[in-house]
Amino acid sequence: MLKIKIPASTANLGSGFDSLGIALNLYNYIEIGPALGCEISSADGSEIPTGEDNLVYLSAKKVFEKCGLPFRGLKIVEENHIPFARGLGSSSACIAGGVFGANELLGRPFTKDELLDIAAEIEGHPDNVSPALLGGFTANAMEGRSVRYVKSEVPENLSFAAFVPPFELKTADARAVMPAEVSLKDSVFNVSRSALLTASFLSGKFENLRTACDDKLHQPYRLPLIPGGTEIIEKSYKNGALAAYISGAGSTMMAIFDYGNEKAEAIAEEILSSGDFSGWKYFILNADNSGTAVL
Repeated sequence: MLKIKIPASTANLGSGFDSLGIALNLYNYIEIGPALGCEISSADGSEIPTGEDNLVYLSAKKVFEKCGLPFRGLKIVEENHIPFARGLGSSSACIAGGVFGANELLGRPFTKDELLDIAAEIEGHPDNVSPALLGGFTANAMEGRSVRYVKSEVPENLSFAAFVPPFELKTADARAVMPAEVSLKDSVFNVSRSALLTASFLSGKFENLRTACDDKLHQPYRLPLIPGGTEIIEKSYKNGALAAYISGAGSTMMAIFDYGNEKAEAIAEEILSSGDFSGWKYFILNADNSGTAVL
C-alpha cells in the first residue's frame, strides 16, 4: 500500500474564476494498493462513498483506462482533513490523490503534466486540481483537453486565514446563481484584475492583491449565499489583509496576511468574536509548494 499526501487548495482568488489557485498545507491522506474488487474505508470516521462511485476510486480507474490496462480493483483508505463542500478543494484532492496514486502503482507511465490533463478532464476545470497536484500558485488555461499552466512558489511569510462556516455550499448551487452572460465592461474589469493578480504573485508585488482580487463575475452573486461573508471581507481589510475573497465556490471565506501566523491567528479570533459567527471556525495556513506526494 502506498500512502499519498494531497494538499487543500484555494481557487479563483477573486478575479481568477476557474483559472487561478494556490495549494495550502492542510492535507488529506490516501493509502492505495491493488485489490480484487472495490475495498474502500475511512481511517478518520468521516462518511465517504465506499462503492465504485468513490471519487478517488473513479479517478484511479481512469488512469488504468488511459493506459489501456485491465482494472481489477483497488484497496483505498482515506484520512480526510479538508472540509467537504467548503471551497477548499476536497473534491480536487480526491481526484489528485486518485490519479497520482494509480500512476505510482503503475510505475509512473504519465508525467505530472499528463496527470494534470487527466485530473482536469475529471474535474472539468483546472483551478483546484492544478495546485493540488503541483503545489504553489498556478495560473491555468484549458486548450482542448490540455492544461496550460505556470507555477510559482508562494513565500512562507504569507498567512492564509480560512474562515469556515457551519454550512456547505455545493459547487452546482454556487454556479446556478451566476448569470449566463456578463457585460463587456465587467469582462474587462475581471481580465485586467486577473492579469494583475497573476503578475503580482509571479513578481512578489503583493501590495497589488486587494485590487487584483476584486471581482464582478461570480462573487457579487455568490456572497448572498454565504451569510457573514461580506462582513468577513470587510473586517479582514480593516485588519490589514492583503486580499479577502470567497475560496473556490464557497462557503469558506479566505483572507491573506503578511503579518505572520501568530498575528493572523489573533486577527481571525477577533473577527469571529466580533459578530454573529456562531459555528464558524478558522484555519491559519501557509502555501504548500510541493503538491501531491508519496510519503
